[in-house]
Amino acid sequence: MMYSFMGGGLFCAIVGNILLVVSTATDYWMQYRLSGSFAHQGLWRYCMSGKCYMQTDSIAYWNATRAFMILSAMTCFAGIIAGILSFGHFSAFERFNRSFAAGIMFFVSTLFVLLAMAIYTGVTVNFLGKRFGDWRFSWSYILGWVALLMTFFAGIFYMCAYRMHECRRVAGPR
Repeated sequence: MMYSFMGGGLFCAIVGNILLVVSTATDYWMQYRLSGSFAHQGLWRYCMSGKCYMQTDSIAYWNATRAFMILSAMTCFAGIIAGILSFGHFSAFERFNRSFAAGIMFFVSTLFVLLAMAIYTGVTVNFLGKRFGDWRFSWSYILGWVALLMTFFAGIFYMCAYRMHECRRVAGPR
């Protein structure tokens, strides 16, 4: 049963990490109409009339969103490594439970992506949404929210695996 939780957590974490990378790298966080044509933008580029340009402005909310998304992907990847290592049992690491460490890393990754999404959402709704009359969030943005759920559930699964391991350890051999 413990391995089922760890397997489910590892699946959620891998999918979440892929979604974090895709969400961070693509330029469909927001779509809007500008001068009669459609445009879209991401964290790194904006595209108008079929041509894409780098975001050269160093605007604090973009930098914060980028940083938190990158930190989230890196923390999730570290959690995946810890999660894979938690399948092996080594007596040298008896005091350090890797499933607990993986769960904590997934929760930290969730916190980072939550911060990134909250910053981007707040600025977009309060500032950019008023600047562009006809706009909407797009699929890259939505992938960020789905990644948040996946990393959160990965953390839940690994914490459940940790609790099952601790209950067995305290109860002793049968």
